[in-house]
Amino acid sequence: MAKPTILAVDDDRTVLNSVDRDLRQKYGRDYRIIKAESGLSAIDVLKQLQQRGETVALFVVDQRMPNMTGVQFLEQATPIFPEARKVLLTAYADTEAAINAINKVGLDYYLMKPWDPPEENFYPVLDSLIEEWRSNVQMPFEGIRLVGTLWSSACHELKDFLGRNSLPYQWLDIERDQAARQLLETAAIDELHVPVVFFPDGSVMVQPGLKQLAEKAGLRTHAENPFYDVIIIGGGPA
Repeated sequence: MAKPTILAVDDDRTVLNSVDRDLRQKYGRDYRIIKAESGLSAIDVLKQLQQRGETVALFVVDQRMPNMTGVQFLEQATPIFPEARKVLLTAYADTEAAINAINKVGLDYYLMKPWDPPEENFYPVLDSLIEEWRSNVQMPFEGIRLVGTLWSSACHELKDFLGRNSLPYQWLDIERDQAARQLLETAAIDELHVPVVFFPDGSVMVQPGLKQLAEKAGLRTHAENPFYDVIIIGGGPA
């Protein structure tokens, strides 16, 4: 199972490296720590994580960044990972923005910089938020995800193929599942182009053929020996 992610965002490289260091020191064993130097690059990271079926436990974001403030980033990030806890790093002059963000983006906490020593001013806050996240979150499915519609014969063909070959998969119906529509939007794929298959490595197949899907899933698609005693045609995985 992939580790949940803690994402740190700050345009000040010195501050970002300090946040990254403190996060790795305490949480690096159980969480994947990722850092980004802008809100825009961080949004790209989130879309990649979503496409791979991974999850984010915590955002630690600086408020005063060019092009996209911390609050503006959280406004875009929250719909992608709504369960993630949100911490805003602020200077004294930004406290009003942080307070407003509590209602605007559901901010969980704001921390004044600097936070040294982290054992007293940083870790206790994050420990509480992460524990709260772990007790409420439902971990995402990590296998193959098939996005489509109930009325598509191509979707049923892929579902039947995956099932007959004992390949675990998650079915997401675009007509019923918000997560399905979000996946397509993140990958910039129109709903008319289903079925779409999302793999754990982040790769995507749009309307794949059975041979393409089999090769990607690691199934044998070619005979390995020149001669066989028995050949069963139409026997499925048997």
